[in-house]
Amino acid sequence: MGWEFFPEGLRRNLVRLQALGKPIYVTENGVATLDDDARTKHLIAHLAAVSSAIDDGADVRGYFYWSLMDNFEWAEGYCRHFGLVEVDRQTLARRPRPAAFVYRDVIATNALP
Repeated sequence: MGWEFFPEGLRRNLVRLQALGKPIYVTENGVATLDDDARTKHLIAHLAAVSSAIDDGADVRGYFYWSLMDNFEWAEGYCRHFGLVEVDRQTLARRPRPAAFVYRDVIATNALP
């Protein structure tokens, strides 16, 4: 969608927000792409940024990837593919993308690959 890929900006903002003294939840952080390697790299880089912010004192309580499944985007329809799970619009079959398994493993082990 032409959005900037800048995980360091996420880290900086999480550290900056710690001054508010409130818990932080990262929501809707994802990338629209059909390139599975790019999606996986995006996820790992942003999770590393969150981890670094936590190490720097940010009280991050949660991280939610956008989105679980490919979905309808108001301005783009079904042509953008954010999902960790691909949805075949003809059959409605669902197929986890490689990043889904990476995210699963990070959650299960509480560690980055």
